Amino acid sequence: MSANLPSVASDLLGWYDRHARELPWRAPPGTPPPDPYRVWLSEVMLQQTQVATVRPHFERWVARWPDFARLAAADDAEVMAAWAGLGYYARARNLLKGARAIVSDHGGRLPDSEAALRTIPGIGDYTAAAIAAIAFGRRAVVVDANVERVVARLAAIDTPLPAAKPAIRAATDAITPDAHAGDFAQAMMDLGSTICTTRAPRCLLCPIARHCRALAAGVPDRFPVKPTKRARPVRHGTMFWLERDGAVLLVRRPARGLLGGMRALPTGPWSDAPPGLADAPAEADWRISPATSEHGFTHFTLVSALASAVIDGHIAVADGEWWPIAQIESAGLPTVFAKAAAMFEGMRE
Repeated sequence: MSANLPSVASDLLGWYDRHARELPWRAPPGTPPPDPYRVWLSEVMLQQTQVATVRPHFERWVARWPDFARLAAADDAEVMAAWAGLGYYARARNLLKGARAIVSDHGGRLPDSEAALRTIPGIGDYTAAAIAAIAFGRRAVVVDANVERVVARLAAIDTPLPAAKPAIRAATDAITPDAHAGDFAQAMMDLGSTICTTRAPRCLLCPIARHCRALAAGVPDRFPVKPTKRARPVRHGTMFWLERDGAVLLVRRPARGLLGGMRALPTGPWSDAPPGLADAPAEADWRISPATSEHGFTHFTLVSALASAVIDGHIAVADGEWWPIAQIESAGLPTVFAKAAAMFEGMRE
């Protein structure tokens, strides 16, 4: 492959000129870099989240908070509610911390070097490289999951992940050109998203197929070599739907921890065994549905019992609020609670 390194970048950039995806955070190929705020925001939103999911959230976000200064001045709870549906909520907290650091420490302008970018909360090695390349045209080695797959196939790297990461990074560095760094990084991402896909790669359409060692061996979908999957542990909880006068009780989760600062249905402990009505928000005639709600987090699966009750009187709940049931979709509930809420609503009908 080494003899053809310049051709890899040339072939890929030629393809990108013709087939680049039109995305609201991008500039067209060959044009000046886009607004660094949009690049930063999109890169954080796209971490472990699909483009189709991110696009509408991104467009609503920039209409509401179009720059670092306005995001830095935003209310924490409003930002967390706007993030609902994107998952991995620590990213939203880091966005706020990052925007405030950029305003207070960098005069409202994003630094343009990888080293300086890594000092911003929420920006790690990958995000710093992506921003440096895409927003500032710096040569940077940008390796996300899509690039990892493309390069593992291109070089037929047969070491299982994650041990293969250093070899994949070195191979990516070897094909990264000095010029058009942003276009090259985005071309690699597009190639992995649309052609060099996890299953059934479309090798006949690939602009760099002639350089691909995995294709030459006839086994492109063998790469990258995945580690043996471990079964995700299961934890159990109870979601509580407490209704009064057409409204349901919502609480604000603690600022620290999983889904910190988000509105949520009250829930008991998440434990190895079903907790029943432990930590119910009120004394009430609770009915437990035979149905359960299941949600996969990164490190465990949560299976939740569904307990509902209706009350007439007033109760005081710390960090609680009564939310109109007819407007529950506007509460910005994280997906795990939105799923349960939809099931409760279905049981009411």
